[in-house]
Amino acid sequence: MKRQKTILLADAESFYASVEMAQNPSLRGKPVAVCGDPALRHGIVLAASREAKAYGIKAGQPAWECRRLCPGIIFVRPHMNSYLEYSLEMTRIFEQFTDRVVPYSIDEQFLDLSGCERLWGEPREVARRIIRQVWDKLGIRCRIGLGENPLQAKMACDRFAKKRADAFFELNSASYAAHVWPLPIGDLFGVGTRMERHLHRIAVRTIGQLARLPREIPTRLWGVNGLLLWLNAHGIDYSTLGPGAPAPQKGVGHCATLPRDYADPQEIETVLLELTEAVCFRARALGKMGTTVHVYCRGADFDHPSGFSRQKKLPEPASSAPEIYPTARQLFRRYWDGRPVRAAGISLSGLIDRRCYQLSLFNRREITDALSDAMDGIRERFGPTALFRAASLTAGGQLFTRAGLIGGHER
Repeated sequence: MKRQKTILLADAESFYASVEMAQNPSLRGKPVAVCGDPALRHGIVLAASREAKAYGIKAGQPAWECRRLCPGIIFVRPHMNSYLEYSLEMTRIFEQFTDRVVPYSIDEQFLDLSGCERLWGEPREVARRIIRQVWDKLGIRCRIGLGENPLQAKMACDRFAKKRADAFFELNSASYAAHVWPLPIGDLFGVGTRMERHLHRIAVRTIGQLARLPREIPTRLWGVNGLLLWLNAHGIDYSTLGPGAPAPQKGVGHCATLPRDYADPQEIETVLLELTEAVCFRARALGKMGTTVHVYCRGADFDHPSGFSRQKKLPEPASSAPEIYPTARQLFRRYWDGRPVRAAGISLSGLIDRRCYQLSLFNRREITDALSDAMDGIRERFGPTALFRAASLTAGGQLFTRAGLIGGHER
């Protein structure tokens, strides 16, 4: 008989807010929201403390709405360097118990404890020790889900451990149906809002109702994704935690939420040019060039959504801004409706090896590539603002603002 695995998912409660409170204990017990500058467009909540959540505040809300829900809300600007340091420190704590630690996100990590029972005892006790160590060393409350596979651990953590005083819950093949099947279908891992609507249309409103369907029905309706959701409803997960060949990257992209409404087409094109440069830099770093460029713009009016999302195949594979930006600008000028823009993005897909291309009598690619490589070297050594286009000095430019950010947020 095959031995069941022991998988933990450790999740830090309101991670960004918890780090801020750990570094500034005077914030503990108060409604705290981590967000960008509330006076600017990017004043969007990234994390909220337990006290702030009690007022209905949650990630993704704008600052003005938080003030309406909780007049006494305390806004804290994000510090991404600190969050990365705390995440790495959590990894070091987990690695004291197993060498099989797999980060899932900055605040969630899987631990495979299979076979470690003789070293550390029962998994339930190991989980409690980890929770204590994370609190004692970092001042962060950690929640842990235990399961026989990553899916069960994830469901145990997200749907149960986060709501318990001891911050721990266990699911296994024997208990999965009793605990999980009564939950609404939207609580199943992998079910988003659109899929939830699809499932409601076929009278599936709980996870148990999906599990009781013949597997052929969701498979016929939604293909492999439907079968995967049916397996999730049964707590079945064939994935493993361990080193493996990464999936080939299909594309690279970069987007930006603008600090104000952009209505001037030249200013919007400046942002698109900067985003194109960033995307091309990432593509070259991967040794790739792309065949299709995609442009995205989202309107500034939430009540009357506007914008576009369009793509076009390039005349030939490319990885430099002078080759790609003209197509991006063409898409913008064709599909922009003239209304103010709140966010913009550029992506490059259909990636192929940058070393393999068709020779041309009219395009000396080796010269273009050599110039791009030289520019990349300078930027890698001295920073992204060491070389830039003059358009970035105009009113619409965001290069210098974003150069000091990590993941779009302050360091």
